[in-house]
Formats: sequence, C-alpha cells, structure tokens
Amino acid sequence: MGDTMQRNGGKLLVDSLVALGATKSFGVPGESYLAVLDALHDTAGTLDFVLCRNEGGAAFMAAAYGKLTRTPGICFVTRGPGATNASIGVHTALQDSAPMILFVGQVGTDMKGREAFQEVDYRAAFGPLAKWAVEIDRVERIPEILSRAWTMAISGRPGPVVVALPEDMLTTLTTAEPLRGPVQVHEPAPAAASMQALRAHLLKAQRPVILLGGCNWDESGTGPIQRFAEASDIPVVAVFRYQDQFDNHSPVFCGEAGVGMSPSVRTLIRDADLILAINNRFGENSTEGYTLLSVPEPGQTLVHVHASDLELGKIYRPALAIQAGPNAFAQALGALEPVQGSWASWRAQARQAYEAAFELPDLPSPVDMGKVCAYLRQALPDDAILTNGAGNFTVWPGKFFRYGPRARLLGPQSGAMGYGLPAAIAAKIVHPERTVVCFAGDGDFQMNCTELATALQAGAQPIVLVLNNGIYGTIRAHQERHYPERVSGTTMSRNPDFVALAKAYGMHAERVEATGEFPAAFERARASGSGALLELVIAPEAITPRQTLNQIRQQALAAKEITS
Repeated sequence: MGDTMQRNGGKLLVDSLVALGATKSFGVPGESYLAVLDALHDTAGTLDFVLCRNEGGAAFMAAAYGKLTRTPGICFVTRGPGATNASIGVHTALQDSAPMILFVGQVGTDMKGREAFQEVDYRAAFGPLAKWAVEIDRVERIPEILSRAWTMAISGRPGPVVVALPEDMLTTLTTAEPLRGPVQVHEPAPAAASMQALRAHLLKAQRPVILLGGCNWDESGTGPIQRFAEASDIPVVAVFRYQDQFDNHSPVFCGEAGVGMSPSVRTLIRDADLILAINNRFGENSTEGYTLLSVPEPGQTLVHVHASDLELGKIYRPALAIQAGPNAFAQALGALEPVQGSWASWRAQARQAYEAAFELPDLPSPVDMGKVCAYLRQALPDDAILTNGAGNFTVWPGKFFRYGPRARLLGPQSGAMGYGLPAAIAAKIVHPERTVVCFAGDGDFQMNCTELATALQAGAQPIVLVLNNGIYGTIRAHQERHYPERVSGTTMSRNPDFVALAKAYGMHAERVEATGEFPAAFERARASGSGALLELVIAPEAITPRQTLNQIRQQALAAKEITS
C-alpha cells in the first residue's frame, strides 16, 4: 500500500531528499522556506542542516560536497538576496562540473509578477548558471521535479540545478507520496569499435599525450588509465586544478595544464601529435586561452572522451569522439593492449622538467613558502585534503605538492575567491578523520572568514593557513606588468588581527613570522582539537615562486621604454 498520509510540501520535499540518500544540507535560514526548516527538525542525524553564516559560503560548501562525494550537494537559501548571494556557488559548481541542488525560497504564487518583496525570476537569473532552473507550481509535483533535478545533477556532465520553492507550495497539504529512492544512472561505456579506433590512432602517433580532468571519478579513479599510460610510457597531464585525480608520483605524470602553465607542459600539448582528452571540457586555462590547439580544427589528432554529447565537438572537432563516462572509459582503456612507440625520451624529458620545478631559490620573505611546502610534502598524511580559493597564493597547493592516489585538491575552476574555507569545512564534514588544510590569501580569506563560526558549530575544523602579504597579489602582479608603478586599489592597509579573530571564534591560532617557526606551529595546529589558523607573514615582493614584484615591474618598464 502507498503512503496516503497528508503532509505539507516542505515535509514532502525533505522526505523525498532522505529517500534519495541526502544526508547533509547547507544553508542560511529564511522565512520563505520555514516549512522546510520545520521538516528538517525531525531529520537530525539522517539529513542534517549545516547552519552557515552567508549564502555564498553555504553554496560553496554544497559545491565542494558534490565534488567530493559525486552526489548532489544540497543548499537551502531564502529568496532575493539569499539567492543572489548563493549564485557564486552555483557558478563554481557549473565550471567544476560538480553535482549540486540549490533550493531557493520564493514568494507565494498569488504574488508572482508584481515585484513582491525579494521577488526574483529564478529561471531567468539562474538559467545561464545552472543545468536546469525550475520553479514548482503545484505541490503534487515536488517528487517529480526533485527526481529530475537529482538525476540531472549527477548525469551527463554533472552540475548544479536550481529549484525555486514558492512559499505556498511548501505550506499546502497533499497526499502525494515522497520518492522511494534515486534513479540508477550508469555511465555510458565506450563502444568496442571506438576503443579499436583509439588504438589505431595511438599506433600511428609519435608524440602522444593524455590530458585528463573532471571531478566525477569513482573509487577506482584513474588507476586503469595510469596502468595503461605506464605500460605504454605515455605522458599524462592534468587540466587546471585536477592534478589530484592522477597519481603525481607516477613516472608518466608530467604536470598540470592551468594558470601559470610550465614551459614543459606547454610544449607537451603544443607539440603533441595526438591528444587523448578524458573527461575535460577544454577550458581557457588548460589551453592557454585556446591557443595551444587551433579552433575549431586542432593540428593535433584529438580523441575526446566525455559522458556528455554536449561537450564533444563543442570547441574542438575531434578526430574521434567517444561518449563515455570517465570511469567506464578508464576500465576499457585499462583492458586495452598497451602500445609501444618511440616517445620514451619525450616522456622522460617532460617528467624531468616536472620534478625539477620543485626546486626553488630562497624567497625574499619572512616566511618562505617554498620551504613551507617542502615541509608539508613530508609531514602531511597521504590522504590529506588541500583546499584553496583564488589568488597568487594558490600556486603553492597547485604546483608544489605531489598528490598521491588518496589525496585531494579542492580548488575552483571558476577562480572564485573565498572558496577555500567553505570547501575545507565541507571536506571535514565528509571526512572528519582526515587532515584538511586550507590555503588562503589575506584577501581571499576575508571573503568568507565568518564561516569559521560554521566550522566550530558543525565540529568540522580544518587547519587554515592565511598567507598575509597585505595586497591583492594576483591583481597587483597584473597591475605592475601592464601599468608599472601605478598602484591602485590593491593594497590592504587595514587587515584585522587574524590570530585574534580566529581565537574569538574559538580556534587555536598563531602568527608565524619566520620560516623556521612553521614546523612546530603546524604540529601544534594539527594537535589542536579546535581547528587552527596560522597567519604566515609573507613579503609582497615574494609574489611568485621565481619572480619578484620588482622584477615584474622592471621588465614592464624596460618593455615600455623600448616601445616608446
């Protein structure tokens, strides 16, 4: 017999989420979805509501949760300002291809179209930012729409879905039954003919490269790809901020194609005669502004593998398009007979360049981040999770760690400042037993520093490294490069006392003023049961690992003098 009890729309929604397997949700309360909050009162321990301090932080947490778990990160926000605050997390989930569902309160259906208090047309506002934006217009359709939203978020190219909840849809009683479980969506597998065609392309190649990315790998991950690449001695490059998806200790791993791309990686991609691209969407950063491959006909033979037909041929016309999920393709590639070619020196040279990049000169800074990262590479467990937002400081978790098969990096493809701390909190919620370290610049940290309260309340306290150089470093570097000696709007002369701020929230906190102080401070932070913040004093001059601000400025001035 069916469940014929009466329940309001809020409870119908929550009961359906529980049936789908949701266990965590993130949000900031609002009067527009009180019926949902009331229903969540009864699901503590089954479907928990993580109370956040800003909707942007809540949406970042949901996006990071989806990235880590491959299930939709759930976020609840109120109408109008709550929704627009949360939009940054939706955009981040879209560019990360991370499954997420944002539920937004909405004015009652009897007030629609009048510009009622905080009214927004969410289908218009979120249409370009989400895979689907929908508004529920009948309470009985809540299970139907939620099922579609959940399935859409996790299938094809995963991403965010936005569901608007008019207030009267949540308070109206109905006998509609909640969902009984999720739709089982299995990845499409590559056709045997496609794998044979791939092998034929590989046999003709002289300089092949595997380029991979995406966040929706399962537990076996890229292991089969690694075994095939190692047996075939083919170099592997990860796309921007997805180097954690391939074992960096493997001799075939040759680096990351992203911001600040190394010359060796640039050469690999540009000079390859075959690129096997797996699960990546060909973003600007991994193609150096779409210059390493010609649009739309690349000079390299391109084999593009993706679960979504919408990604195949979207920018580049592949010689072979394979519609397959990354894990299904990985298994098929692992079963393919390895290929042998004359590219051993091609791969070895690229690997040597990757390893040499870890060698750094002493940096002109009280705290030398090159030496800090060298220490952390040895000290962190092999299942550590690193997170970051946006800024020049992201070069440290991005370029100066070797991610093994159990380590993770959570960094936004969208380049969103403020992502690192919420992502670290989400990571501690998913994996409370693991060491989570958030890298944040002083500007980046202040975007969402209030979420320290969320961390303490949720019992999900990471270690936060605040690299304090008193400037918006990325913009200052661009400023000196394009407008030397004309500093404008990039100096933060009134930063707070970060140590006092963290202590006010109840965390262990220290200020590290010299490189030699870091190891002991980090061990104290790791031993703390409260989570920790370490403020690292960084000189603005140490803007990049190999070039100072003054060197950038002098180069720009010299170039300007030549052209004037």
